[in-house]
Amino acid sequence: MSIFTGAGIALVTPMNQDGSVNYDEMKKLVDYQIDNGTDAIIVCGTTGEASTLTHEEHIDTIKECVSMVNKRVPVIAGTGSNCTETAVFLSKEAAKVGADGLLVVSPYYNKATQNGLVKHFSTVAAATDLPVVLYNIQGRTGVNIQPKTIAKLVKGVDNIVAVKEASGSISQVAEILSECNGEVDIYSGNDDQIVPIVALGGKGVISVLSHVAPKDTHDMVMKVIEGDVKGAAELQIKYIPLIKALFSEVNPIPVKAAVNLMGFNAGSLRLPLTEMEDENKAVLKACMEEMGIKCV
Repeated sequence: MSIFTGAGIALVTPMNQDGSVNYDEMKKLVDYQIDNGTDAIIVCGTTGEASTLTHEEHIDTIKECVSMVNKRVPVIAGTGSNCTETAVFLSKEAAKVGADGLLVVSPYYNKATQNGLVKHFSTVAAATDLPVVLYNIQGRTGVNIQPKTIAKLVKGVDNIVAVKEASGSISQVAEILSECNGEVDIYSGNDDQIVPIVALGGKGVISVLSHVAPKDTHDMVMKVIEGDVKGAAELQIKYIPLIKALFSEVNPIPVKAAVNLMGFNAGSLRLPLTEMEDENKAVLKACMEEMGIKCV
């Protein structure tokens, strides 16, 4: 059974002025997303600045998010690390505080071999009964989880059930589905590829765009599933300029600026990330307003 179908949001982690996590504002964001059709909350992922959270903050943020959501939609916790032992620890703790699933990125910097990836993911998955979503994003990790490796993991480990595919290659998505005989859930990791990936048989998207357009991102997925590919494609094409603006600087710099422009208090970013350049921010704001998104 799929963890979710539709649009899951890769949630930003709002920060107070002193740099601590702003749970009050996170609750507002969570409620806004669920009220506007978002199908799952992904907490402490790349967009949530997990790499600069302490272990204590990481676990507390997952715990607080689970409480905020209160079983309205699934909560998927990012628990990946380039250290297998750390990923195991975070995964166990996420299970203890009530997460519904885990998003586990491939080890970054180490650049493990494919055999190393199999050992790493198998070890993490064995630490909990929660369903595991592999996260394949070579642009950030330096290594591609190859389709045959994904198939080996999906067929050999019961609770490895899905992949967040951000390779950018539609051909790779098709190959993964072929190698797995279609028995794997694929979520687009790129907002500009939602329609083609779902059309191939994907279950949806783990999205940054959902921060500013939750209903349309949900609808984009469901239109494909329900057979209205033309309607879905129109939405996909409509949002391309905004998606481009949301990734004009490294994620989550632009999306945090976008959330602040909407009137939420997402705060600033933790170093080494810095505030969005004024020129890029102006383009982002113009794109948002063109889409009918009110900005302050």
